[in-house]
Amino acid sequence: MTMSLQFGSRGRPLRVLDRVAQPAAAGAAFTVLALGVVTWLPALVALARTLQRWRSDGDNRCFTGVFAVFPRCWRVLWRQSLIGTAAVAVLLANCLFLSGRSSPHPFVLLAAQAGIVAALAVHCTAFAAHAALAPDAPPADWHQRAFALAFGSPARGTALLGAAVSAVILTLPVPLGPLLFGPSVPVLLALHFAAPQPERTP
Repeated sequence: MTMSLQFGSRGRPLRVLDRVAQPAAAGAAFTVLALGVVTWLPALVALARTLQRWRSDGDNRCFTGVFAVFPRCWRVLWRQSLIGTAAVAVLLANCLFLSGRSSPHPFVLLAAQAGIVAALAVHCTAFAAHAALAPDAPPADWHQRAFALAFGSPARGTALLGAAVSAVILTLPVPLGPLLFGPSVPVLLALHFAAPQPERTP
């Protein structure tokens, strides 16, 4: 009885450490893959699929798992990734241009651009979650389900955006913390919203 209590007390800190280490490892792999600039969307989907396997099957190979899944994600999503990268580049260029203006009209346009960026971030997070839950479905289905998840409920959309922002802000004191947890925390929340009870990954 005493031995089982000792092992149980040691197991809890290990489980807590695992719940921190695995999302961080997946986030690190995503960061490396996203250095290709146009590779960020397939890398985000690969991260989501790896975290879903960790949630459902207990697969702890989150760092190498993202790299293993990425080629398949790239083959399916490279066109959408190129389009998404171009759209993000235009939005960021508009924000940079408008931020240097002092009149009221550019401020309104800047707020609109920032809102579009936020909505795109929430949609991509939900998109990655549904791509992980239904890997054999076509991307059009992922977009449709992601739209319902991200914008069907204001509370869910706000929570996903809040998770992304808070993950970056709260991990600023940790070296590379925003890069490690910024992508993985909102994706985990999106997976929880889409599938509160994890099913075994196909």
